[in-house]
Amino acid sequence: MTLWRGKDQLILASQSRARQMLLTNAGIAFEAVPADIDERAVQQASGLTTPGEIAALLAREKALSVSSRQVGKYVIGADQTLALGDRLFSKPAGRAQAAEQLRALAGRAHELHSAIAVARDGKILFAEIAVARMTMRPLDEAGIDAYLDAAGEAVTSSVGAYQLEGLGVHLFERIEGDHFTILGLPLLSLLGFLRREKLLAV
Repeated sequence: MTLWRGKDQLILASQSRARQMLLTNAGIAFEAVPADIDERAVQQASGLTTPGEIAALLAREKALSVSSRQVGKYVIGADQTLALGDRLFSKPAGRAQAAEQLRALAGRAHELHSAIAVARDGKILFAEIAVARMTMRPLDEAGIDAYLDAAGEAVTSSVGAYQLEGLGVHLFERIEGDHFTILGLPLLSLLGFLRREKLLAV
């Protein structure tokens, strides 16, 4: 059963399994249509350097890119950045880079900036940025190796080399922020917007 009451199919401009899971678990039917944009090129052309602004820009660009091909439909764009002080992280290219990221994050607090934007017919109707603060416990080389062995290739699919909804939870000692924000989709504020638009049954 779906709680979606829109005339047209809701579109999620993301291939993220975590974001898709959040919408599915909330009882909202949608179609996943990945945005065809070069994220790094968009970021570099913008000149933006703060993590929240970058996440917001990319969420908007994804929503607008897909919205241009989905006439009349609500399109959700989302993006997330990980910042350790002034350093911005990208997805690790392999095990060695994942290990380097974990060494940098171990015993320290970093921030996840999750942005969403909803577009329709090439216009942004709603946008928001949420922040979660994550404190990773101290890790020695043996602990990092054990985690990487257990997590396998999954470490290259997420910035910071962890997925909190999986084995990554073992890396942390304290978390401040919304669980949905950590997974990359500030769901409560999104649901509030969809209700205001009378697109949900509940």
